[in-house]
Order: sequence, then structure tokens, then C-alpha cells
Amino acid sequence: QVQLVESGGGLVQAGGSLRLSCAASGRTASMYVMGWFRQAPGKEREFVAAVIWSGGSTYYADSVQGRFTISRDNAKNTLYLQMNSLKPEDTAVYYCAADKGFSVRNQREYDYWGQGTQVTVSS
Repeated sequence: QVQLVESGGGLVQAGGSLRLSCAASGRTASMYVMGWFRQAPGKEREFVAAVIWSGGSTYYADSVQGRFTISRDNAKNTLYLQMNSLKPEDTAVYYCAADKGFSVRNQREYDYWGQGTQVTVSS
């Protein structure tokens, strides 16, 4: 089992920045991909970004490319999401997830999920 705990959400004005963190514990050696997903009110949860835990390759949704940066600290078993130039449409609950397999964008393939952290961007 892997436990994931997100932090760093909050309220920010449009154009501002936030950094989310996700601390992983348990059988972290089984993780191959870690990702961020988000769910806005009334919408389905969607892919935001992912990173290959060992190799470091990164993947982004078109809507956040160039504004968000995913990174990880393997020694600390911590995943990050630096969010810059935030827009009101980025408002959502952000979830950290871990996948033992090779999926990057398909949330159904992820094995472990955090509880989520709220990000609210005011206009």
C-alpha cells in the first residue's frame, strides 16, 4: 500500500502562484508514475500532469502546459506541482495519485489516491 497526502492548496488571485506537495509513504518502491489530477465543481476529474518516478520524464495537459511544472524529490518521496499564472478556470480540488503500471493520463489505471486539496483562483 502507498499513502498519499497533499498539501499547499488555498485561495489565490488570478495571475498568482501556488505550489502543491504530495508526501508518499508505505511501499513507495512500487510506484512507477505519479500524477496530479483535478476536479472542478460539476465536472469530471481530469489529468493535469505526471512524472515517471525514476526517470523523470514529465507529461502535461494542454491546458496547463507552460504554466505548471511537476517535479519530484525521490529522497523525500515527495511530489510537487508548481502552478504559475493561475486562472479562475484552474479552480478545483487537486488530487495526487500513484500508478504501479505505465499509464500516464488514464486515471482509471492509477492505484493510489490522496484525499485532495482545494485550489481556488479568484478573478
